[in-house]
Amino acid sequence: MSEKQNIRALSKKELKDFFVEQKEKPFRAKQVYEWLWKKGATSFDEMTNLSLNVREMLAKKFVFNPAKIAEEQISSDRTIKNAFRLHDGNITEGVLIPGKKRMTACVSSQVGCSLSCEFCGTGKLDRLRNIDAEEIFDQVVLIKNQAEKHYQKPLSNIVYMGMGEPLLNYSNVLRSIEMITSEEGLGMSPKRITVSTAGIAKMIKQLGDDEVKFNLALSLHAATDAKRNEIMPINETNSLEALSEALVYFYEKTGSRITFEYIIFKDFNDTLEDAKDLAAFTKAVPCKINIIEYNPIDDAKFQKADEEKTDKFATFLENTFNLIVNVRRSRGKDIDAACGQLANKNTAG
Repeated sequence: MSEKQNIRALSKKELKDFFVEQKEKPFRAKQVYEWLWKKGATSFDEMTNLSLNVREMLAKKFVFNPAKIAEEQISSDRTIKNAFRLHDGNITEGVLIPGKKRMTACVSSQVGCSLSCEFCGTGKLDRLRNIDAEEIFDQVVLIKNQAEKHYQKPLSNIVYMGMGEPLLNYSNVLRSIEMITSEEGLGMSPKRITVSTAGIAKMIKQLGDDEVKFNLALSLHAATDAKRNEIMPINETNSLEALSEALVYFYEKTGSRITFEYIIFKDFNDTLEDAKDLAAFTKAVPCKINIIEYNPIDDAKFQKADEEKTDKFATFLENTFNLIVNVRRSRGKDIDAACGQLANKNTAG
């Protein structure tokens, strides 16, 4: 018996070809595609404008493989962390971050991660596999439903800042964004989507060549090669010089301002000298800088920088170099949902 195919892995044209082969009307493909992506169906029974015979035929040949919420934890600050169970039993995580003006979904692109950044809980895990485009899409839909259910607000923003390195799952990440932004899907603006990378120069250039419309963020965290090598092994093969060149290329191709993310660590990268290095690196492209409070993880070598020192660091960048700087305070720390803490702890077995 042949294995059933994942129906959401098919393009609309492939669906149309399938219906023609089955001697069915080609417009059925449009109906099914709408159920899959716009209406978020997770079974053929939901496709009520198809005849029972067509639904049964589809069920014999195809599966959905939807991601499901295995566990939901709500923080004291209203942040919601989700453990998502994928069809093969793997678990990944995603977070709903409610704000005064925004409802942000933080989604994962890999089960685990291969980059081993010193300060990150996810980096302590092995990378088990890439997450398929439809599984990323499911995370967004499930978090969107959560925002509406718990806070009666629509999802406004999506950040690919969960588990994994998005640019090492390039095609699935771009396909998921295609369906999130398509009028045939969720119809969200690509300008409300940010993909965060630890810095893979070749793939940043590829984003430029593909003229993507979403925002790009670079997880920088240190602005000299010596310091960045200490905490991010990826820097040994993607130096700051190579990244700077790639970011300039990306900006020239897309016209999109870069966001630099800078986790500030106590007694490591929190001096005004470090701020000068940061300003020097970021001047290559129009940008904004997010200074992020560190969220300690088990066995971590680093500590959170003093709040006063953090504010002084940010003010120095603003006043001396006229840079746009935001200080991001931690959210969801009490449930290990904050930046760098996603590590599949206490998730449903």
